[in-house]
Amino acid sequence: MHTVLIVDDSATAREVLRAILCEEAGFRVIGFAKDGHEAVEKAKELHPDVITMDINMPGMNGLDATREIMIEAPTPIVIVSASTRVREIEASMEALGAGALAILLKPPGPHSPKYAALAKEIVKTVKAMAGVLVIRRRRRLKTNGETNVVRELPDPPKRGKIQLVSILSSTGGPPALAKVLGELPANFPAPILLVQHMVPSFVAGFASWLDSVIPLPVRLACDHERIEQSCVYVAAAGSHLGVTRGSRICLSDDPPIDGFQPAGTHLFASVAEQFGNASAGVIMTGMGRDGVDGLQRIYDAGGTTIAQDEATSVVFGMAKVAIEQKIIGSVLPLDQIGKQLQRLVH
Repeated sequence: MHTVLIVDDSATAREVLRAILCEEAGFRVIGFAKDGHEAVEKAKELHPDVITMDINMPGMNGLDATREIMIEAPTPIVIVSASTRVREIEASMEALGAGALAILLKPPGPHSPKYAALAKEIVKTVKAMAGVLVIRRRRRLKTNGETNVVRELPDPPKRGKIQLVSILSSTGGPPALAKVLGELPANFPAPILLVQHMVPSFVAGFASWLDSVIPLPVRLACDHERIEQSCVYVAAAGSHLGVTRGSRICLSDDPPIDGFQPAGTHLFASVAEQFGNASAGVIMTGMGRDGVDGLQRIYDAGGTTIAQDEATSVVFGMAKVAIEQKIIGSVLPLDQIGKQLQRLVH
């Protein structure tokens, strides 16, 4: 039985989460915390299997608490936030960068029509994250300079010159994407289409946050919009993302694929159909097998396929399945994916 520490300044929210996790999923709640300071102390004292963390709390907020816990007592953390305002979502994204594993929408009371679906997602995510091995973060120290280790990249497979890049990520994706896309210059000579599995209410805030931390402009994809190089297009909530023959965005309300809408498989299949061997597909950290069937289409069309390696993935799920299917040209650590993309477009 997994143990959980619930962190939230609202007694009502704590009780709702307790009921969901204990009565519906069999977790054992071993403690509650009302603010970040208390969360850090109880994480060190109780050693829970997983922590649910609110963001907006008095005193030490959830972002700072996450940073401290990942330094003092590394524990899987799931952000559970009630706010969909951009500022709070950006703080949640920073918490993911500090070591939290996922972000979910805080459920309303049990009489709400949204309660059942949100509760199911919380149970599924918290249960999965309780088994993730997390690493201790180091406290940042001021230094006079840092030495970067430069590693030689393998030559890209000899396929077509890339005209469009498509990326799929899920659990652990936002900070990983910030790392990969942050390596690309503002004049990157290809458009980038992105599917990030995420609670729909957070997608717009995620795009705004990503736009603020990488050189390339980031925007939510709009139907029929012409795609331009040097721009990242994020799949909108509730619609599959694809491209047309005329290099325009095509949003589809087709049913979910492998439980996802937007789905990576739809994106990759669309890109393969329109760009063939001039397409690249990147599958990154995350649970399940979304994207694999679509990536097969890119591979069969002569395009370039890249998977994030196990060592740098928060959850080695989608990429693992793609590698086992033998449809991946390069398996790379996180700090090499952006560099490889730069080589592929020149």
